[in-house]
Amino acid sequence: MATTEAGPKGPRPRSKAPESKLALVRRARRMNRVLAETYPDAHCELDFQSPFQLLVATVLSAQTTDVRVNLTTPALFAKYPDAAEMAAANPEELETLIKPTGFYRNKAKSLLGLATALRDQFGGEVPRSMDELVTLPGVGRKTANVVLGNAFDVPGITVDTHFGRLVRRFGWTAETDPVKVEHEVGELIPRKDWTILSHRLIWHGRRMCHSRRPACGVCPLARLCPSFGEGPVDEETARKLVKNGPPN
Repeated sequence: MATTEAGPKGPRPRSKAPESKLALVRRARRMNRVLAETYPDAHCELDFQSPFQLLVATVLSAQTTDVRVNLTTPALFAKYPDAAEMAAANPEELETLIKPTGFYRNKAKSLLGLATALRDQFGGEVPRSMDELVTLPGVGRKTANVVLGNAFDVPGITVDTHFGRLVRRFGWTAETDPVKVEHEVGELIPRKDWTILSHRLIWHGRRMCHSRRPACGVCPLARLCPSFGEGPVDEETARKLVKNGPPN
C-alpha cells in the first residue's frame, strides 16, 4: 500500500512498499476517526419506530432510495402495523402500497413470507440473532445487520454498495463478496464501532465518495486514501460534486 505526501494538488504516492497489517489497522482506525468528525450525526436514514418497521423498510430499500421508502412506509404501517396484520394482507393491496419502491411483486412476496414467519415462528416479534433473522424470507446478512445494529444495538457491518465501494477504494480489502468484506473490515475496526462505521461510510459514499466522480479535492480522507485522484482534485470542481443529502 502506498503512503502519501502532500503535493501541489494534494496527496501523491510516496512509496509502493506493501502495507503491513498493523499499519493498515492504524490507518483504517484513523480514517474512522476522521469520518466521525466529518459526520457526527451519521445514522440510519430509514424512518422506523419498531424493529418490525425497520425490518420491513430495509427489505423495501433494495434497488431504491431511502427517501422513496420513507415516503411509502407511513401508509403501509398504518394499514399493517404488525406482523400478524401484514401476514393476513391481501397480496394485491400490499403490492399497490409498496409499488413506488419498485420490484413490488417480489418485495410483496418477501414481506408476506417474513410476516408469516414472524407470526408463526417467533410470536410476532423480530428475532435478535443473525442465525434466526436470515431464516426469514427476503432477509440476508445485510438486512439482518441493519436490524441488529439499529433496532437492538448489536454491532454489525452493513455491506451495501456504498460500503463495499469505499472499503475497496480505501485499500481495507480487495474482496467483493459481502461476507468476506464484512469479515476483513471487522478485523480492522473495534466491534463496538461496526454499526456506526457502516453509517459513516454510507453517508460518505452518498455525499462525497461517489462511484463515478468522487469529490477527491475536498475529501477529508485524502491524505489517508490510496485512491486519491480517482475524482477531480481541484477544490472548486470537487466542491460542486458534494451532496448534502442522501440521493441513494
